[in-house]
Amino acid sequence: MAKQQHQHHTLTEQHTTLALFSDTIITSRNNPKIKQLRTLLKRPERERTGLALIEGLCQVIEALQQPGRVCQLIVAPDVLKSQQAWELVEAYKQQGLPWLYVSADVLECLSLKYAQQGIVAVIPQRWESLKELRLSTGDYWVALEAIQDPGNLGTILRTCDATGCRGLFLLDHAADPYDPVALRASRGAILSRRLVKASFQDFVDWKRLHHYPVIGTSDAAAVHYRQVGYPSPAILLMGSERQGLSQEQQAACDLVVSIPMRGNSDSLNVAVATAVVLYEAIQEDTY
Repeated sequence: MAKQQHQHHTLTEQHTTLALFSDTIITSRNNPKIKQLRTLLKRPERERTGLALIEGLCQVIEALQQPGRVCQLIVAPDVLKSQQAWELVEAYKQQGLPWLYVSADVLECLSLKYAQQGIVAVIPQRWESLKELRLSTGDYWVALEAIQDPGNLGTILRTCDATGCRGLFLLDHAADPYDPVALRASRGAILSRRLVKASFQDFVDWKRLHHYPVIGTSDAAAVHYRQVGYPSPAILLMGSERQGLSQEQQAACDLVVSIPMRGNSDSLNVAVATAVVLYEAIQEDTY
């Protein structure tokens, strides 16, 4: 064990020394390249460029393992300790792709939480066209109407990944799945789930054209969520955090189910409610 630790530290020291002698380490937060990267922490710039920053060792490693998923790496050589990460960084650099070495302090201004892990990546956003999307037997998707909290959105993405749900429809004025808070809550699910952006009306027109069943939720629904047969493929439609689904939105559903509430609360968090119904639907289809 001691020998392995010595080899690990030696590897890290070699990379740090190599960086110091062969590459410039950016040490100022006011460096133009760093200031440009920091703009990606704001939604307007993410939407303008179609890019986003991801942080956290596991997420960046996963992105590096997917061809074409990273467009720039930002590494703090004196902080990054993972041998696997260093090997992927070197493989990435050998492809001639853009990267920067920065100090720990500079990396901190690009990261909301995981600067101590030593690596951040710029990734391209990936969106699919509603008109071109087709569902296959066994596919489940979640549609979110005007969800506002990026933490809830990221948690739902993580649940989609856990259940094998294909992806999300983000309807109307929804939170940004590439928001740093959503990315952190998704724990890398943004890299594997599919995303579609549309208005509610366009979504309804599309689902009617292709006859895809949509399941909604309402505390006033007469049907218990565990007492129905869920079709496949299907889309679970969830309303906004404050208002849930309106009467018009429920009318667009083929089935509306309720989740019983036994305590004093009159509703569940939208991410929790999504998980409850989604697991029931997928379990029934699987088993």
